Amino acid sequence: MKKIALFLFTVAIITSVDAQKENIWSAKKANHWYQKQGWLVGGNFLPSNAINQLEMWQATTFDTTTISRELGYAEGIGMNTMRVFLHDLLWKENAVGFKKRIDVFLTIAANHHIKPLFVFFDDCWNPNAKLGKQPEPKPGVHNSGWVKSPSNDVYNDSTQWGYLQAYVTDILTSYKNDQRILMWDLYNEPTLRNKGTLSLPLLKKVFEWAWAVRPSQPVTSSIQNTRTNILELNNYQKAHCDVITFHNYGDTSSLKRDIEDMQKLGRPLICTEYMARPNNSRFITHLPVFKRYNVGAINWGLVSGKSNTIYAWKDKSHTDGSEPIVWFHDVFRKDGTPYDVNETDLIRQLTYRK
Repeated sequence: MKKIALFLFTVAIITSVDAQKENIWSAKKANHWYQKQGWLVGGNFLPSNAINQLEMWQATTFDTTTISRELGYAEGIGMNTMRVFLHDLLWKENAVGFKKRIDVFLTIAANHHIKPLFVFFDDCWNPNAKLGKQPEPKPGVHNSGWVKSPSNDVYNDSTQWGYLQAYVTDILTSYKNDQRILMWDLYNEPTLRNKGTLSLPLLKKVFEWAWAVRPSQPVTSSIQNTRTNILELNNYQKAHCDVITFHNYGDTSSLKRDIEDMQKLGRPLICTEYMARPNNSRFITHLPVFKRYNVGAINWGLVSGKSNTIYAWKDKSHTDGSEPIVWFHDVFRKDGTPYDVNETDLIRQLTYRK
């Protein structure tokens, strides 16, 4: 606790009033950065033997063999980025150990020519994360073990946000010049916890903390839905991201509307979640659109596993654990066999991966 208190004191000095001023990249700088990346194609990554962020990263379950094997599947079809979720409790428990595992992950990813996009906070799914052994998947239930960050007790008590600030500041400071990292997603879908704008205060804070460090990589916050009644929150995201990131699980008409609307902002666009086959959001329909518009494309899921994301969000028809005829998310089975070889052939074709 003394170390955390000292770190918080240091953070308080660093994040002075002057340091917290908006420090957003210009559109010109953002577009120059984007031009150097090439077309970004990848997935949201969770190893198949982890049910959530905690099981992926905890020392006792951090499985470099599985991580390397499954990133190899992605590399084999031309994917060059992965979106990867962190969690504040991992840093709070042991910041040094957590950062060592992040460094190992970055080395593995670089060996597979993949630059990850790390996510700090997330409003999705189970409200109260706990360290230690994680629950087993509920048969047929999509993402039954995924956990929010921060947990509700911290989210609802701003007096506890000091350690969140320390966490973000430490991670960004440690890796702000690491060329193995693509960018930082500060807050995933800051709407789902409360179906409104209650996450806006924490969203604003995490941008301030990031600006105080000002990493060399761009910072963003993924927009969950561009046409909702949460315009205040969405407009904040659009106005304060170096690079615009968004989610779209609709059909191609919906996707094109989103892209053409956000192109007006004059910044690079990356879709950091898409591909839900029963919703007519598929590789065959969407990847050519992304490439035509030069929009980065990061689908949800890579290898089918404990996340159960082959099942749809509200699907209750597979509680016996049987496999759905049409997978909702994910690209590969655990042995590297594609769910649909036509999809992986298309990805290779569009990424020029032979």
